[in-house]
Amino acid sequence: MRDFKKYKVWELGHEITLEIYRITKDFPKEELYGMTSQMRRAAYSISSNIVEGCGRESNAEFRRFPIISQGSASELEYFTILAKDSRVC
Repeated sequence: MRDFKKYKVWELGHEITLEIYRITKDFPKEELYGMTSQMRRAAYSISSNIVEGCGRESNAEFRRFPIISQGSASELEYFTILAKDSRVC
């Protein structure tokens, strides 16, 4: 089992997650189950997929999870654009 804490990509994902939680706490209450929830889930999926990959036995499985994390990062990028353009934040 790999130690996820030694990977810089996990650390950066964790920092992004903390920042998204900080930013979204000021979103309008009507967005709690919409954009706030989606942004937070996409953010923590980045790091949590790295963690899950580190828990896998084979190298092939391990390599698959950073790709999934990259998808979550792309999703979060879109949500930040949407929040800005819709003036939610």
